[in-house]
Amino acid sequence: MHRLARLADPYIALLLGTVLLAVLWPASGGVAAGFGWGTKAAVGLIFFLYGARLSSRQALEGVRHWRLHLTVVFCTFAAFPLLGLATRGLVPHVLTPELQAGLLFLCLVPSTVQSSIAFTSVSRGNVPAAICAGTYSSLIGMAATPLLAAWLIGGHAAIGADALVGILCQLLAPFLAGQLLRRWIGGFLTRHRRILGAVDRGSVLLVVYTAFSQGVVEGIWGRITPWRMTALVGVEAVLLALMLVLTWYGAGKLGFAREDRVVTVFAGSNKSLAAGLPMASVLFGAHAAPAVLPLMLFHQMQLIVCAFISRRWAAGARDVRAPGGAGQTVGESPSLTYSK
Repeated sequence: MHRLARLADPYIALLLGTVLLAVLWPASGGVAAGFGWGTKAAVGLIFFLYGARLSSRQALEGVRHWRLHLTVVFCTFAAFPLLGLATRGLVPHVLTPELQAGLLFLCLVPSTVQSSIAFTSVSRGNVPAAICAGTYSSLIGMAATPLLAAWLIGGHAAIGADALVGILCQLLAPFLAGQLLRRWIGGFLTRHRRILGAVDRGSVLLVVYTAFSQGVVEGIWGRITPWRMTALVGVEAVLLALMLVLTWYGAGKLGFAREDRVVTVFAGSNKSLAAGLPMASVLFGAHAAPAVLPLMLFHQMQLIVCAFISRRWAAGARDVRAPGGAGQTVGESPSLTYSK
């Protein structure tokens, strides 16, 4: 009974409920546009709050983890694409050429930012390093993803400067604003640490609803047969499992501490729907809808799986006390830990 209670994670239930809500009552028209702006605002807010709580010394310590950042980049833009290329052997009996192209595109997308940071924070990982790793991956992906797609998928693609400006404005600008205002609001956020937890989870749920609503409105689900959909989900489950194992044990072989292994797992195995969707619209044009289906499914799968993993790791971290009996959990930083 106790084991069943631990598996009944209310946040996973919220994620599944959000998906069901999007399927039954998808946002469309002006409402969808409003949710789109709301998602951008939520992402900006989470970075503002992290900037407000993160000292310059902690940010510098995150930047100095160059081995961790190189590992995340390797997983995102080398290991993932190699696994994506291997799926060509599944055409045409398991995957259609269009679905396989979309699956390969999924493997080229940069790492997610806000979700990996949220899961790292819940798991008592290295949040400053997670911020840097996710941001570096997004910036590198602006150039790497289109170039790799043009090389491995075919065709010519280019991402305009507007997309890069959007990332700078939505991610880095709020973070820097939070850093500038930290002197005045940092203490308030430290005393009300549940705010960050609510923003983390709320932003993820908002992204889930907006993404699934878009898929329902565009009729993506009606274009794929049940067999192909089941096969695609199975292939993506194997892909995610392989990357989770590779990142956790690979980081261990490299001698990373637990906090940094947590960052490697979430930043190295996750893919960004927010960055992938606009890129797909440019790379695939009128055929973008079936191309982004693998990314949309994988994004929801990674949220559910990583939410479960992060909660289990958080529970495990609380059970292991630091030497000296000070009551601090191993892997925690007093200035970064907050209640869920």
